[in-house]
Amino acid sequence: MRRALRFVPLALLVSVAAEVAVFVVVGRAIGFGAATLLVFAASLLGLVLLRREGIRAWRGFREAAQSGRPPGRQVTDGLVGLLGALLLATPGLVSGLVGLVLLVPPVRRLARGGMQRTAERRVSSMAAGDLFGPRRVRVYQGGGQQSTDRPQPPGGPGPQQQPAAGPGQPVVGDGTAIEGEIVEPRNG
Repeated sequence: MRRALRFVPLALLVSVAAEVAVFVVVGRAIGFGAATLLVFAASLLGLVLLRREGIRAWRGFREAAQSGRPPGRQVTDGLVGLLGALLLATPGLVSGLVGLVLLVPPVRRLARGGMQRTAERRVSSMAAGDLFGPRRVRVYQGGGQQSTDRPQPPGGPGPQQQPAAGPGQPVVGDGTAIEGEIVEPRNG
């Protein structure tokens, strides 16, 4: 965390330089008065959207909490919306464009997924489960290579295969390790 913070002053300096350069280029192309009006209009739109996104995020969080669902999706969606509106409200053409792009639904979904993965990596599994709900796990049974250096059970080589469980039913093995992977839900 501290490593990332040491780059903040450099990132702010680069963003200010980019904002000034883009403003000068746009000012020369459409005129400085029109460029200034464009920056003010984008900031005003950002302020309006900031209020709307904040109310929307709070309502989504409250509804999820009242219905007993994990509020993580609403929280991350609200944070992405608030970040987009805040960037749009910040005076500048580059930050306004980035903020506007973050408010577009497909980009917002991608950013929400990235924020969720980052949050899941940074908090404990229990906290991530409470925030985003249980993780789905894909389990593979059979078909794996058998190791020849361990003793085989008397029933024959390899673990006994059980009939496949129905949808929503847990797969129960005989206590041997099984291979699996976490499958991220595709919430739209």
